[in-house]
Amino acid sequence: MTKIYEDLQIHRQFMMMAFRLAEIAYEKGEVPVGAVVVSQGRIVGKGYNQVETLNDPTAHAEMLAISAACATLHKKYLSDCTLYVTLEPCPMCSGAIVWSKLRQVVFGALDEKSGACGTVFNISDSKKLNHRAEIIHGIMEHDSEYLLKKFFKEKR
Repeated sequence: MTKIYEDLQIHRQFMMMAFRLAEIAYEKGEVPVGAVVVSQGRIVGKGYNQVETLNDPTAHAEMLAISAACATLHKKYLSDCTLYVTLEPCPMCSGAIVWSKLRQVVFGALDEKSGACGTVFNISDSKKLNHRAEIIHGIMEHDSEYLLKKFFKEKR
């Protein structure tokens, strides 16, 4: 098995975990986004959108997963960690990616309206900031898009 294939399998495995969290968000009436932070092959933080539940505009899946990872690892920098998230992070979450010094971000669906990992903005990989995360997108992209489209179709 080639290294690229092994990496793809690992990315799919952890993205599936993030997707399961997105399904929980969907079931709770939240925008269906899920995220996990992985360090050395194990999940150290996870979250799903809870903006409506908590009445908190910062309660995005990524923010909750990053906070949980920092608490688990007892450190503020996650330089050896990868964030897996079903939707491209927004500017707020991309800022948290930079500040927490995440090594890598793997996401599913592009966010054409507020994506900040290359679509609308490129905060997480900006050469103007003191840290840049490696960005990989398209893992489980169609599954993530489907769940998001289904959610918004039902809301309208």
